[in-house]
Amino acid sequence: MTMRVMMMAALAATMMAGPALATGKIKCNVAAADMKPIEALKAELTKQGWTVAKAKVDGGCYEVYGVMPETGRVEAYFDPATFEKLYVEQRGKVLFKKG
Repeated sequence: MTMRVMMMAALAATMMAGPALATGKIKCNVAAADMKPIEALKAELTKQGWTVAKAKVDGGCYEVYGVMPETGRVEAYFDPATFEKLYVEQRGKVLFKKG
C-alpha cells in the first residue's frame, strides 16, 4: 500500500468516527437484568421497515446503524429496557433527540 492510500484510509476512518463522538453523551442506566435482547430490538425495527446493518451496546444504550424507510441511513440510540427511541442522527445532523 502506498503512503497516500494509507493516509486516505486513516482520514476516512477519522471522519467516520466523528459523529459517534458527538453522540457519546447519550447514556442509559439500565441494569443488565432489565435489558431486553438486542435481537428483539433488531426484529422490531425490521417490522417497522428498517434495514439494520449493525447493533451494539454503547453508553449502556443500544446503538443501531441502519436505514430508516423515511430518511435513509441513520445512527440511532434506544433504551435497552423499553426500546424507546432516544436519539437519531444522519450524517452529523440530529433528526431526533428525546427531551
